[in-house]
Amino acid sequence: MLFKRLKIIREKLQKEKLDGVLISTVSNITYLTGYANFSKDEREAYLIIGKDFQYIITDGRYSEAIRNQVPHFDLFERSYTNPVENLFKNIQVKVLGIEEDSLTVSEYKEIKKYLKRPKKLKHFKLSRSIKTKDEIEKIEKACRIGDLAFEYILKKIKLGVTEKQIARELEDFIKGQGGEFSFPAIVAFSKNSAIPHHQTGDKRLTINDTLILMDFGVKFEDYCSDMTRTIFFGKPSEEQKKIYKTVLTAQQKAVDFVSPRTKAAEVDKVARDYIISKGYPATPHSLGHGIGLEVHEHPHLSPKSKEILKEGMVFSIEPGIYIEGFGGVRIEDLFVYETSGLRQLTNSSKRLSSV
Repeated sequence: MLFKRLKIIREKLQKEKLDGVLISTVSNITYLTGYANFSKDEREAYLIIGKDFQYIITDGRYSEAIRNQVPHFDLFERSYTNPVENLFKNIQVKVLGIEEDSLTVSEYKEIKKYLKRPKKLKHFKLSRSIKTKDEIEKIEKACRIGDLAFEYILKKIKLGVTEKQIARELEDFIKGQGGEFSFPAIVAFSKNSAIPHHQTGDKRLTINDTLILMDFGVKFEDYCSDMTRTIFFGKPSEEQKKIYKTVLTAQQKAVDFVSPRTKAAEVDKVARDYIISKGYPATPHSLGHGIGLEVHEHPHLSPKSKEILKEGMVFSIEPGIYIEGFGGVRIEDLFVYETSGLRQLTNSSKRLSSV
């Protein structure tokens, strides 16, 4: 599979008339090498791939692991005495593709020094939006752990518990299943649920806190899941029931709308328009996003998206209604687009229920 991905890279280089490409995004490095231990917070490695060469550039901390685990790449060990500039001197690259969304300005300037005129840099984009069978199976495994975690956490919700305690319980359970959080969990009680990306805090659950929103994901074998459920602590009000049913119906309308070569923006519009038609404010975020090695990938289901939904894509559909001072409801599931249509990968209950 890794060799097939490299072949696709080289075909893209030829099509775009590039002599090589510098890959700097950690998730893309993982995608092309199978090695997932580089930090996302520091620049620890690059790949440079051309017609007849492929190097992984890193330092001595990773050399032994790379030699053992990434044998299909040549290792260039950078150091103070062996700067990356030395590699550029030994390969023929006149036009180099770079990932503009990944490089810093200082890195860009440094690379430009290596490529003297008339050599130049051009934007290069590696798409991972179409998933293989193996990738989909890994995402499914992450989703199954997430479903188990949701079932588990419902038993831990009681008076006096804090948002952070619920998040810790979720994380401990997921780790016990061999996974880890794919992103810091959002646990929001009552009015906090009106903040789409609420920062999980120390608020305690009281008898008056009816709404509980939980947005969390699992990372398993490098692939991610993402799911949101909104539940009720005690008996919901009629308005809360109406909001919940509106969000659930909006999600289903979006699911039903997807057909071959549907425009992502149109799917967003279906859910968004339905929520507005019921007298609620428009969802302040996009309807959904792709997922894989990262929690947010292509395709993006948003009003401005130009993308077309295709077979093999895995993405979320997550409409929401948020009312400041009152609370919010979001329901999020992951789907894979197959020949027969959408198949849901997250299968936790969405019944309007109380704990």
